[in-house]
Amino acid sequence: MILKTIMKTLTTLLLTVAVAGLAAGGARAQEKTATINISIKDHKFQPAEVKAPANKPLLLRVKNLDATAMEFESVTLRVEKVVAAKSEGTIRVRPLAPGRYKFIDDFNQSATGELVVE
Repeated sequence: MILKTIMKTLTTLLLTVAVAGLAAGGARAQEKTATINISIKDHKFQPAEVKAPANKPLLLRVKNLDATAMEFESVTLRVEKVVAAKSEGTIRVRPLAPGRYKFIDDFNQSATGELVVE
């Protein structure tokens, strides 16, 4: 009987620790992701140059203020995403080494920008 009580207590304790660890790990992962906001208006990125921290995952929020769709594309970042007119798209990017990463609106290639990772 005592053994059953001890086992039940240990099981409850282990489950509590596991759930707390998962919750803390999820919170830490969110804290480590840097959010970068970019807009496009009149077929120009605003700002045209954005900075981001090195070696951290990134979340790019691309807000399309134009009346036509755009495609955020970057060969060096290995991403592309169509963003409908008057809407917002999000793009997750792996941790990056320091450097400069060019991006364009593939539907209007005169719209260019650069992500500077430091």
